[in-house]
Amino acid sequence: MRGDAIFLNELGIVCALGEGTEAVREALLRDDAPGGVMLDDTFMPGRSLALGTVEGGLPSLAHHSLPLHGRNNALLRAAYLQIGDAVQQAIDRHGPARVAIVVGTSTSGIGEAERAMTHWQHHRQWPDGFHYVQQEIGAPSRFLAAESGARGPAWTISTACSSSAKAMASAARLLRSGLVDAVITGGSDSLCEFTVRGFMALESVSAERCNPFSANRHGINIGEGAALFLMTRAEGPVRLAGWGETADAHHISAPEPQGIGAVTAIGQALARAQLSPSQIDYVNLHGTATPQNDAMESRAVTVALGGEVPASSTKPLTGHTLGAAGAIEAGLCWLAMTDNPRHRLPPHWWDGVVDGDLPPLAFVAPGATANGPLRHVLSQSFAFGGSNAVLVFGAG
Repeated sequence: MRGDAIFLNELGIVCALGEGTEAVREALLRDDAPGGVMLDDTFMPGRSLALGTVEGGLPSLAHHSLPLHGRNNALLRAAYLQIGDAVQQAIDRHGPARVAIVVGTSTSGIGEAERAMTHWQHHRQWPDGFHYVQQEIGAPSRFLAAESGARGPAWTISTACSSSAKAMASAARLLRSGLVDAVITGGSDSLCEFTVRGFMALESVSAERCNPFSANRHGINIGEGAALFLMTRAEGPVRLAGWGETADAHHISAPEPQGIGAVTAIGQALARAQLSPSQIDYVNLHGTATPQNDAMESRAVTVALGGEVPASSTKPLTGHTLGAAGAIEAGLCWLAMTDNPRHRLPPHWWDGVVDGDLPPLAFVAPGATANGPLRHVLSQSFAFGGSNAVLVFGAG
């Protein structure tokens, strides 16, 4: 054990790329064509949008009470079942009160509330399968406590697109405080009309697969999914080496143009990890494919890290999973750092049309590999309101 080192021992993940570490890793690193995001008209009948939908059935929640039912929690259970044995071993070893839960979300049970409202408008009564508690922001942590039996501190963070990255930083602080010995941490978000139509109202949604950092970029793809880690002080395959958090408060939805807060968050994460910019082997970009975010981020990366570090946005594969994005993209970094003998890098799928107004970055071409195993990886999450979170991972 290395002093106060924090390790990500296990990963459970489900997103548009698939379910489970093996399936998601293979889909992430393929170099023949991008997968994941597909056309779907579920939320806009008669108008197809590219969405990062989780296909197939999700685990049953029938053994839980009605307030814990909902797609968001079903996504969480799909991720949790992949790490459940390890969590139970931690509970057996340390006791349930020493295992905490810190997760992020932005939608929680809004989808269930939308359908219930439609039913009420037609029938003037709520449907039998709805309980108002389903839509509470605290529902995910409450669900995981019921699912796992963990009885330590449990809370949910909701800071838009930085939610689950901030949850992981919060989990690490809780672990370092000595109050607990293990934390279930990550996040979940599910597709719903509220987010799809909301981003359309902002004129930020692309009907096709998103095109980050291209001169032709014109918006995001909304996605869904969940990723959960078992975080402990016991040595594991990947360390959470550092994190940085800042708040710009520049604008309710637009980033601070020069990326001042983002640069500061990157610097904090590097300092906490005791690394120089040149030691970062790969950057997972926030890369939403919106004009202002990509412009800000390219400037911030250039200032904080230089323009030579291999970088990619994985959102053309998963969609922007909003409150779950930080955890899912942390999961993708974890997958690139483990069981990857060819040292393949997550590719940057775009049309290759350079925006001359942006500082150039070293985008990862499909099929590109690192010179050796990834030692240090950085992942960025930049949210509405200027809520910035940056995570640095180190090889265990």
